[in-house]
Amino acid sequence: MEARTLIERKRDGGRIQPAEWRALMIQYAAGDVPDYQMAALAMAIFFVGLDREELGALTNAMLDSGASLDLDHLKMGRVDKHSTGGVGDKVSLVLAPLVAACGVAVPMMSGRGLGHTGGTLDKLEAIPGFRTDLSLAVATRQIEQLGCALIGQTREIAPADRKLYALRDATATVESIPLIAASIMSKKLAEGLTGLVLDVKRGSGAFLPELDRGLELAQTMIALGADHGCPVVALLTAMDRPLGRACGNAIEVEESIAALRGEGPADLMSVTYALGAEMLVLGGAASDRNEARRRMEVAISSGRAARKFQEIIEAQGGNPAVVDDPGLLPQAAECELFVAPRDGVVAQVEPRAIGRGITALGGGRTKVEDTVDPAVGFVITARPGDVVRAGEPLATIFARNEAGVAAGVASLKEAIRIADEADPPLPLISHRVTEAGVQLWDED
Repeated sequence: MEARTLIERKRDGGRIQPAEWRALMIQYAAGDVPDYQMAALAMAIFFVGLDREELGALTNAMLDSGASLDLDHLKMGRVDKHSTGGVGDKVSLVLAPLVAACGVAVPMMSGRGLGHTGGTLDKLEAIPGFRTDLSLAVATRQIEQLGCALIGQTREIAPADRKLYALRDATATVESIPLIAASIMSKKLAEGLTGLVLDVKRGSGAFLPELDRGLELAQTMIALGADHGCPVVALLTAMDRPLGRACGNAIEVEESIAALRGEGPADLMSVTYALGAEMLVLGGAASDRNEARRRMEVAISSGRAARKFQEIIEAQGGNPAVVDDPGLLPQAAECELFVAPRDGVVAQVEPRAIGRGITALGGGRTKVEDTVDPAVGFVITARPGDVVRAGEPLATIFARNEAGVAAGVASLKEAIRIADEADPPLPLISHRVTEAGVQLWDED
């Protein structure tokens, strides 16, 4: 198999056969296909696309390049959730222990923040001692015992995907829907799932801002799941403003703990309950979404969800006391209020500017190897449509020094716009997508 031949064929609109995908990805994972050839193929796919058979073959090839979790012996459903990424999106930290506390196993594999979006692994590692680099054997034992493990993509899982994703990020091919779908699904299928729920973001802060592109991605991954016997449900949710109030690793953990006690912001709780209901129904722990919602509310009000998070933290080397005392999380040295410059209406809280601001504070990455400061970030109380007065607090900046405060102020000036009037924001949840089709959320 010669990579150059496949590149030419795909560039010219041709098809790559399943056996060719398999050989290519095995050789790429082994280092026998150079990055420059794979970059050329990724760009060809970006412009030409893949048909359904090719997409399935690429997904299988990346999946088969590594090992998988073997959880077939578990008597409970196994369901994960994946978000396409956003700012302030700490839903995974709430959802995994909550769903596990309701009787569905959650083998959750997450990623790190890059660009303007935050990463679940970075948030978890803000908890002192917490380890996300569990081997598949250790993760399997923890899922057997606790019903949940929160891990990163190890070297064992889809190594071809891990190499290709890093290459896509460096070659401006991240936004290719076939490559996004194959990347996500190769990792999720390696978890041995019986169901998957997708949180597909739309709006200015999403990787795919347009509604039609988000729906296309959802339908593509749903088809891949169907081809592999893994039912997939997708919800399209808003990312034209941050989710919740906290934006930054440690402060998002603190807000997640509040949510596990039923005290989280209304938008965060709504998205969490909606996604969790889908997970419980797919996992066989509830007959419908109304029953699932009630079960989650009981798990939170009884304290079971928060205790489950403590158990997971302790099992993965972290300090479980942070659930009772979030003050044990990393704390920023500097704290400064950001106030409204004039009377008016909050017309915009732009997620990309907020995400870039967190990076400027030291809480994000511009390169994979960058070190993250877990304590910095923003708590943004202003919401689009709020009527505000000059001098009224809109946000709090958490920084490591005075230079960080100044960077935070500059970022918030760009992100938060006060005007005389404001357009309505996107609906928090707009669509539900299954193999049967697309439904408006309000009509569901």
